[in-house]
Amino acid sequence: MVPIPAGPAGRPEVRDRPAVPALAFGGILMAVMQTVVVPLLPDLPRLTGASAGAVSWMVTATLVSGAVLTPVLGRAGDMYGKRRVLLTALALMTLGSVLCALSSDIGVLITARALQGAAAAVVPLSISILRDELPPERTGSAVALMSSTVGIGAALGLPLAALVIQYVNWHAMFWVTSGLGAVGLALARWAVRESPVRAPGRFDVLGALGLAAGLVCLLLAVSQGGQWGWGSARILGLFTGSVLILALWCLQQLRAERPLVDLRLAARPGVALPHLTALLVGFGFYANSLVTAQLVQAPKTTGYGLGLSIVGGGLCLLPGGVIMLLFSPVSARISAARGPRTTLAVGAAVLTLGYAVRIADSRHLWMIILGASVVATGTTLAYSALPTLILRAVPAGQTASANGVNVLMRTIGQATCSACVAAVLVHHTAPVGGAPVPTLHGYLLAFAMAGTVALVACATALAIPGDRTPGGTPGHRTPSPDTALEGA
Repeated sequence: MVPIPAGPAGRPEVRDRPAVPALAFGGILMAVMQTVVVPLLPDLPRLTGASAGAVSWMVTATLVSGAVLTPVLGRAGDMYGKRRVLLTALALMTLGSVLCALSSDIGVLITARALQGAAAAVVPLSISILRDELPPERTGSAVALMSSTVGIGAALGLPLAALVIQYVNWHAMFWVTSGLGAVGLALARWAVRESPVRAPGRFDVLGALGLAAGLVCLLLAVSQGGQWGWGSARILGLFTGSVLILALWCLQQLRAERPLVDLRLAARPGVALPHLTALLVGFGFYANSLVTAQLVQAPKTTGYGLGLSIVGGGLCLLPGGVIMLLFSPVSARISAARGPRTTLAVGAAVLTLGYAVRIADSRHLWMIILGASVVATGTTLAYSALPTLILRAVPAGQTASANGVNVLMRTIGQATCSACVAAVLVHHTAPVGGAPVPTLHGYLLAFAMAGTVALVACATALAIPGDRTPGGTPGHRTPSPDTALEGA
């Protein structure tokens, strides 16, 4: 185990400049960019003259490019400078917004959204910068805040987009995000210093191409299975291709002198189990975002829907975003007192409780908001603890790439959740006004599925070895027999 280094002496800029707020703002922007297009999807076929299938690629392109670029940019940051790669990711995100604001061509829009996928690397790069630059007593709370920005931005993005779309031309939404992106880029350039921690060596181009090909096949199959048919030749071919490519990629990584992903390190229980838990928590968290707005916007004639507007549906998730902001320091305090494994397990348990509330009552608005807020609380605790577990288990020269893999696992979990929820809702519909609408039973099954996965995440978190002693600081803990064996 490599302890988290304190900030270098003689570099007061780390404390004088608002590096932590600047990085957190970038993380919120990343999540906003991923979600702002969602309220626009039903109208985009009419606005762009493209088919509904083509329009869906505005979400798929961001998902796939983000999954591919996150570990790649994380490794590049470890090798060539985390601040440099962070600024590149923010610049690509902003460029994508500008292209969306300038064009109505579906091809340009999809390309622009793929560029915005680079922003997914912002959070792992920022966490790695915080580890390198901050003193140990500040690292835990800063990392917790950085991790929570994903949920905060998602909660803010939906109502922001809905308000702009409802009252202004849809291109204005992308001009707003372009301006925000430019502000985020300027703040990061001013407030963030380049980290001195580097991992020497040559970048593994072959490994990056192999990982990209395998992830593209996997995520295309998961995200398009509902449209193309899970038993279709295309989907089966993509799944088969992903297995073969990723198997060959693993062999290449094990033989590479400087691999893109250190699989031997990733296979240790202290790293592998947090990655697995990240996938499960990503699945459990995402169902709440997918279903809540859709449920409250359902027409009242369904017997359960509240008939809210797009803006009203988005605002139902806003309290959860506020909770995530407020609970990030609470998560850091729990981790400092009881260890991040405990925080992660508690977060997954609270996630499960949130879905129990959703199942108990999804007809009354206040209960819907309460259940969604409980899920947001559990997500905050879990997401805040995951990077701390990774930071204490990997060398300083691999923090960005290791956290990039952890974010990748969250992304795969979210993509899998999206496919599973869609499959459940498609098979539980009833005609309303001549159109099929998901039934309340379908929504409750989706909640039950997500809650079950969150419960499995709790059990997985408890299996993570070598939690810290109470009162320790991130990366500075008393070794236990488990961790001694793990490092042997």
